[in-house]
Amino acid sequence: MMNVLVVDDDAMVAELNRCYIEQIPGLTCCGTASTLQQAKDRLLQIEPPVDLILLDIYMQQENGLDLLTELRHSHYPVDVIIISSAADAATIKASLNYGVVDYLIKPFQFSRFEEALTHWRQKRSQMDNQQYYQQAELDRLIHGRSNPTEQKRLPKGLTPQTLRTLCQWIDEHPDREFSTDELAAEVNISRVSCRKYLIWLAEINILFTTIHYGATGRPVYRYRLQAEYHSLLKHYC
Repeated sequence: MMNVLVVDDDAMVAELNRCYIEQIPGLTCCGTASTLQQAKDRLLQIEPPVDLILLDIYMQQENGLDLLTELRHSHYPVDVIIISSAADAATIKASLNYGVVDYLIKPFQFSRFEEALTHWRQKRSQMDNQQYYQQAELDRLIHGRSNPTEQKRLPKGLTPQTLRTLCQWIDEHPDREFSTDELAAEVNISRVSCRKYLIWLAEINILFTTIHYGATGRPVYRYRLQAEYHSLLKHYC
């Protein structure tokens, strides 16, 4: 579970954001702060650690950018998403220069909020679980995920029948993490063939990939279903 701190001096807005956070799987609101000092006091607490701050800009006689500046100058390891009515170019530019991972302009729809936090959670999870990257993986991490609904055509060499078999097995084991060898044995196809399908399913974001390194030998790629793309998986079943 990843912890989110809400920093906003409007109690109603802070409570609304807290409720929004609790609707997103894998995230929990670990506190709210109505002043920058309250936010700094919460960050000094060791448990639970804050992974993400939702930061307002315009606060009573305070500016949220001051907290962002302090965090970056002190190299405090926390990500920040700005949620503010500040829509001027100077504020947005300053926020981006200090490395905010997203910027939401009030008022906003829940779908945009959910998109911002879900994307951050996926990106953070990948960075926490992966030590080395291939260029394509790094490109997706930096430049964002592509839209899986636009990539339904199978690459040359892959067949709908085999894909259906693999997807049906994954659909029946939605919480299981598996390697290429394990899945190939389960559905009785070659490891080389299985690997091609898994790479493609990972490219369209249905599967999440982690790399495990042993004492010797090559790294082992392990896969698991991304819950938010379960409906897309069923399309291939």
